[in-house]
Amino acid sequence: MYSPTAARAPLAWAAPAIVIMLLFHYGAFVAGGWYAFTDWDGLSTPNFVGLANFRQVLTSAEARAALTNTLLLTFFYVTLSNLIGLGLALMLNGALRAQNILRMVFFAPVVMSPLAVSYVWKFIFSVNGPLNAGLEALGLEGATRVWLGDPDTALWSVLVVMVWQFSGLCMAFYLAGLQGIPTDLIEAAEIDGASPWRRFRKITFPLLAPAATVSIALPTIFGLRTFDQVIALTFGGPGYATETLATQIFKQTFAFGRFGYGAAFALVLTALVLVVSVIQLLVLRAREDRI
Repeated sequence: MYSPTAARAPLAWAAPAIVIMLLFHYGAFVAGGWYAFTDWDGLSTPNFVGLANFRQVLTSAEARAALTNTLLLTFFYVTLSNLIGLGLALMLNGALRAQNILRMVFFAPVVMSPLAVSYVWKFIFSVNGPLNAGLEALGLEGATRVWLGDPDTALWSVLVVMVWQFSGLCMAFYLAGLQGIPTDLIEAAEIDGASPWRRFRKITFPLLAPAATVSIALPTIFGLRTFDQVIALTFGGPGYATETLATQIFKQTFAFGRFGYGAAFALVLTALVLVVSVIQLLVLRAREDRI
């Protein structure tokens, strides 16, 4: 029999979680939005300063470097991860011996801690690490570098770590998409004499549009929020060579005690992620609809 009390029971059980979420997630977000317009240092009474924090975010050298590095990392990370992930998916989708083991091997880095992976790569990139030792063994002493201490190579070293760890995630998305493509279409095109490249360009790649949407959108968000790898490998150095918006939020807030300025950085990053994600999804969804 229907009982009003029983109908309200699920809401009563969910109420504590809802309250905690409102207070500690959305409440913190609203508070951070307010502090972005103040000079709060985390201890004293905040004073309203209007758009002063945002003007500094848009004009300071560290902010410009952080924005440039964030966009560069995101672009190349998304591009390379998708290209490598798609290549691995195409290779492992066929009747390849030990393909299940290879899938596990390529996906394993994805589930590892980014900090742990970064510390391993920090050893690899060190002056006396395996990378320089291998180059010297091949007679390429001139190619050795202080990879994480050189402004010309530090950012790209961070990129290598990110691509190495998360290409397997894109591989998993594309593998799921490939396994959803009807084999009849591929076989019919093969019978008609279509070359492998033509079959890929005309059938496989267009039908991978939904997988591509996910494989591009998620890494884009991850790239814009890059933090762990930079902190573990370079801590934003040398100079501002590897600073990102996320590392600037951390440093300005917790290292320098400029909570208002750090909140302004956080709002800029949030707006950037929102704008880029919406535009990306609109474009990718429109491509899916055309197909």
